[in-house]
This record gives sequence, C-alpha cells and structure tokens, in this order.
Amino acid sequence: MNRAILACGCFWGVEKLFKNLSGVINTQVGYIGGTTKNPTYEEVCTINNGHFEAIEISFDSNELSFQEILKYFFQIHDPTQIDGQHNDIGHQYKSAIFYLNDEQKIEGENFLKQLAIHNIFNKPIATVLLKASTFYKAEEYHQDYLEKKPDGYMCHLYKKIDFPF
Repeated sequence: MNRAILACGCFWGVEKLFKNLSGVINTQVGYIGGTTKNPTYEEVCTINNGHFEAIEISFDSNELSFQEILKYFFQIHDPTQIDGQHNDIGHQYKSAIFYLNDEQKIEGENFLKQLAIHNIFNKPIATVLLKASTFYKAEEYHQDYLEKKPDGYMCHLYKKIDFPF
C-alpha cells in the first residue's frame, strides 16, 4: 500500500471524490505544512500557521499509480488559483502536492513541468510541491463529512482533461 498527500481547497469535497476512485483503499482528511502541533480546524482557519487542509490517500499501486492520482487531482480543482479554491480563500485552501519520498518528488516535478509545457490550463500553475511534514488527522466530524451530511458544502467537481503525457 502506498500513500499520497494532496491539498486543493476544502477537504470535504476532495475526500468524497477520491473515495470513489478505483484503487483508493482509504482516505483521511487533516492538516499539514504548518508550525502548530496538533492543530484544530479553528486554528487552521483563523490563524495563519501555515497548515493546509489536505487529504491523505492510501492506494494500491498495482491498481493506481501516483501519476494517475496526480492526473485526477488536477481534474478536480483549479490549480491556477493562487489564494485558495473557488470561494474558499486563504492559505489553508491552496493547492499543493506533498511528496513522501524522492520518487514522488521527481514525479511531481515532472508532472508540473508537463502541465506548463503543454499549457493545459492556459494560465500559470499555482500548485506547489512541498516535502511532506507531519500529517495531523482532522477532527472526527470532518472525516467522511459529505457522507454524513450529503447536503453539505461541495465546491469540487470532476472535469475530464485529456493529458497529452
């Protein structure tokens, strides 16, 4: 089993979409990248402590590659938005790939280069590539939030992109 950690806005919708992707074994939402240990949702949303709302994905690499996860990631959010995602504005909602090893770092760098070379989004990519730090699991009420509250806030939609690479 492998893991990937990604951030692209409010983690509720991201988790719902990734849970339905074949090869995903488990997901959990949480916080990563900041200075506060064991941050709470309220701290991440009100104090700029550097944490991103993120998703940790456990996946079967025999069924799903890290590159396929990146392709899906770039089809469910706007990687050109600098200050958040859609109506969610703030550092915690920015787009990021958190690499867990050298292989993921190289794949992430190559993927971002290919997006730029092929001008897939017709704008510069704002997604950053960062070394993963401690992932702090969010409070239980955030886990599988949209399964618990199907009428909850969902700002992510899948938009098919035919990547030429």
